[in-house]
Amino acid sequence: MAIDTHTHDIGLRLRRAGFGGELIEPGHADYEEARRVWSGSIDRRPAAVARCLDADDVAAAVTSAVALDLPLAVRGGGHSVSGHSTCDGGLVVDLSPMRRVLVDPGARRARVAGGALLGDLDRPTQEHGLAVPAGQVSHTGVGGLTLGGGVGYLMRAQGLTIDSLRSARMVTAEGEAVVASEDVNPELFWALRGGGGNFGVVTEFEFALHEVGPLITAGVLVFPYERAGEVLRASRALMAGAPDELTIHEILLTIPSHDPFPPALQGRPAAMIVVAHVGSEEQAAADIAPLRALGPVFDLCGPMPFLALQTMIDWDTRHGLGHHSRSHWLSGMEDGLIDLVVERLLRAPSPLSHVITARMGGAVARVPADATAFAQRDAANLLWIIGLWDDPAAPDGPNRAWVDELADAAAPFSTGSAYVNAVTDGEGAARVRAAYGEATFARLQMVKRAWDPGNVFRLNANIPPA
Repeated sequence: MAIDTHTHDIGLRLRRAGFGGELIEPGHADYEEARRVWSGSIDRRPAAVARCLDADDVAAAVTSAVALDLPLAVRGGGHSVSGHSTCDGGLVVDLSPMRRVLVDPGARRARVAGGALLGDLDRPTQEHGLAVPAGQVSHTGVGGLTLGGGVGYLMRAQGLTIDSLRSARMVTAEGEAVVASEDVNPELFWALRGGGGNFGVVTEFEFALHEVGPLITAGVLVFPYERAGEVLRASRALMAGAPDELTIHEILLTIPSHDPFPPALQGRPAAMIVVAHVGSEEQAAADIAPLRALGPVFDLCGPMPFLALQTMIDWDTRHGLGHHSRSHWLSGMEDGLIDLVVERLLRAPSPLSHVITARMGGAVARVPADATAFAQRDAANLLWIIGLWDDPAAPDGPNRAWVDELADAAAPFSTGSAYVNAVTDGEGAARVRAAYGEATFARLQMVKRAWDPGNVFRLNANIPPA
């Protein structure tokens, strides 16, 4: 489809539907910026971008796209690893102007507009020493992260992001505004908690808030790469009996060439433990003592503002980098897998690429498996192989090959499932089905048939109607 085929019709249709936001089409001064998303590897040209101001604008945009039979993409923060936040030749429903966050500290509730970023949520909630357990990068969109589950630094103590979701307001494919909660449209509410963007456009989330910060014990412990296997095994032993207050992420990486890392470490491979502890300072010191006893060469772990933790890797995950990644859920971190990832990290073509292991369990595992559409409650670890490179215009074959070869080699150690927010287009429908398992997938298909039988919202980790 040529990108200018429907531009006149889109504008006319939107105006007739009462659209009050800004329509950006090819030739507009802001078009090149508006079509860009977080991943520099995504280069798509929509017919138009509809920057929505409210739920009525969202309804006008959705119904216009349906009437014109245009592909429809929904953009919040634009962090979709597969580029589902944009499309070729279709309409992008851009929620980025919708970033309002209203905090009720007495009720410990926050109402969050569909285009808000994690930073938009963290800053006002932290004014009251409150937080929603969410992701680790402040420019990530709340919407996409939440709908896929929401893995982050607080999850072992407070659960996934979806476990704090209390209600959602959504615009359907017919342009109808509906509410989903435990009491209203409960089956849709079940599906929204982990089922991705398959059912409509969520224009507002209501979250329960938890006491967090403003200071928590957090930071990084860095170890020489030749000790990476030893460190990962020691971390595995520690987390087998760790309290819920402690969440860690293990990262094999090349140390970034910037502060706060000492110049002698910059540019060198290392094993890094990222610590987040929401208990007392004394408890935290005792719980991470076994890691310190290993003798890190750099210790930047102690009382830290929660907001600093949440923005710590913003630059290293900045917009515009080349990107390709894959993930596996693990039942445990076996010795063979440890040896594999330690050896393969050194083959990465780009120094920005890295391997992350997130330790699950705790509050995540205590939620019944069928309580939400997130189907991997019993996973012990999330393995995420992330290829990043500076120039997205450069040939990406070596970087993609490194990710794919390592992911394929690690597959025998996995449960057979991937994190929904990390499923890529190239992995196909079977991978999406495996991410949920047969029972959850079948139930999601029934919800899809009820709310989006025409599969309008298909540019995601798609679940077709039953």
